[in-house]
Amino acid sequence: MMISLFKPFQMLSQFSCDGSKNTTLKELKLPDSVHPVGRLDADSEGLLLLTDEHGWEERLLHPKRHHGKTYWAQVDGAVSPESIQKLCRGVVIQGKPTRKCEARVIQPPHCLPDRHPPVRFRKSVPTSWLEVTLYEGRNRQLRRMTAAIGHPSLRLVRIAIGAYQLSHWTPGSWYEISPQEKRKLTR
Repeated sequence: MMISLFKPFQMLSQFSCDGSKNTTLKELKLPDSVHPVGRLDADSEGLLLLTDEHGWEERLLHPKRHHGKTYWAQVDGAVSPESIQKLCRGVVIQGKPTRKCEARVIQPPHCLPDRHPPVRFRKSVPTSWLEVTLYEGRNRQLRRMTAAIGHPSLRLVRIAIGAYQLSHWTPGSWYEISPQEKRKLTR
């Protein structure tokens, strides 16, 4: 069984509490046998896969497999083409260069629900939306990458893993993935 979940903001990608104010997957009444494939930080939202089948973590998340993970990132400031080029070439975070990625400026996504609590708003500082596909999965990588180019992330939503895209836009909603959809995960 494979489950697609829209992980809400301030929810841990685990079933047990860590002592923080964050909620856990346990509150979503998911089947007992499933576990997360990878993770999303508590302050990130979007596509989280859960399964009761062995081997999916290796098949989907190992960098040698080249399955991209695509995110929409709302960032501080107006992002220039030069900043996008820096991001795509890779930047140095925590003393190590990141792999090349794909990035572009996009219009604000209208399918995305409002976040609660909302992202801070400042009249004097615009925000931009980026679509970024990463091919590695370091801790808080995209947040560190956008900060390295001078545009800290305000909101981060994973929308796809490989060719499989999030199709339900209500935080906390989940459904079992069909065998046909599962094939998209390894393309």
